[in-house]
Order: sequence, then C-alpha cells, then structure tokens
Amino acid sequence: MAGLNAARAAQDKDPVIFERSSSYIGVMVDDLVTRGVTEPYRMFTSRAEFRLSLRADNADQRLTPLGITLGCVGEERKRAFGKKMARLDAARSQLERKAYTAQELAQFGLKVKQDGSRRTAFQLLSFPEVDFETVLRLDPMLAEIDEESRCQLEKDALYANYLARQQRDVEMLRRDEAQTIPPDFDFASVRGLSHELRDKLMAVRPANLSQAGRIDGMTPAALTLLLVQLRQVQRQKSA
Repeated sequence: MAGLNAARAAQDKDPVIFERSSSYIGVMVDDLVTRGVTEPYRMFTSRAEFRLSLRADNADQRLTPLGITLGCVGEERKRAFGKKMARLDAARSQLERKAYTAQELAQFGLKVKQDGSRRTAFQLLSFPEVDFETVLRLDPMLAEIDEESRCQLEKDALYANYLARQQRDVEMLRRDEAQTIPPDFDFASVRGLSHELRDKLMAVRPANLSQAGRIDGMTPAALTLLLVQLRQVQRQKSA
C-alpha cells in the first residue's frame, strides 16, 4: 500500500519516463504513441534496438533504482538490492584487478591470441570455453565470490563487448532526446514538411526529436527541418 500511495503521489509531480534503452515497457509505450496501431500490437523483442541490455537477468539492476527514486520500493528490498550491487561491484573489481599475458594463461591451459595484449579474468569469461571454474585456477581468492554474483558476471562478460558498442548508441539517442519539443509547438509552421507528416506530428505530439524520428514516414531531411525550427523558436524565446 505504501508503494501504491508513493506511485500515486509521484503522478502529481513530473511524469515518469521509461526509456527504450532501459525497459520493454518503454519500447511498447513509445511504439504505440509514435507508430499508432493499425493491427493488434504485440511486444516482439526485435522491436527493441537495445535488447541486449534488456535481459531478464538484469531487470532489477535496470529498474530498481527508478523504483527507489519513485518511492515504490520497500526498505527491505532496497537493502537487499544495495547489498547485491555491492557484492557484484566488489566481485567485478576482483576479476579486473589483474591482467594476464598469453604466456601466463598458457600455463593454466588457456590458449589466447598472441597479440601482446593482457587479459583480465573478467575478459576471459567472455570466451566460449571459459567459465568461472576456469578463472578460479588463475586466482584461488576468487572462490569467495558468491554463486549469484558468479552467474551474473558470466553473463555480463559474455555481452560486454557488444554492450560497449550499444552504450554508444544509447548515448547518441539520449543526445537526440535532449532536444525536447514543447507541447504547444506549431508543427504547421515548419516549412518543407509534407501535409502527411504534419498531420502525424500533430496527432502524435512527440515529446522530443528522437520520438519524432520514429514516426512512420519521417525522414532525416524532415528531422533537420524540424530541428532548425525548434532552435529558431528557442532563440526567439531567449532573445
């Protein structure tokens, strides 16, 4: 009940925005708002461009902090989450504190490319033939890491290289989202837009440039026209 009351209180304040990069519900709501519904909508994972980040094993890490901010997470779960993250961070630090040469790894029966690079135990976990039991041979002190953290770190390591590239895409998306569109913005005043796009923009009322870009029929040229008009309006207001 306390969480429900907190959620209702939050509704009276700033709106809660679930981003496409952090939640499937964010993808679903954004699709329904920007693309409309011409047939029964289904939430396919393929609709989420950042689906490597939207995994079941990291759902609590993605959304619990937001729940805490909104006051929807009880004290017991908040403490449990804090302890879990502390264990996970400490365990990853252990895995990354030492890097091994190819020659050193060969002594433990691990064959890696002879490219002069050193590799940490965390990086080694991304190799198909390496699991946590394997890296324990490198450093017996890693045995103190709990089983839950081991499973999570194996998954994190597996996706690490892909997620690094995906994170750059997320940051680009957030830069676009930083360009907000005022609720009363006059889309009809944007010269060069087709009547069809103007009608869609006025019907959808996108909150930012990124959301506008996902409207069916939107082109890079049309987005540029929209951005130019938005900046012109901003200059006029600040003059």
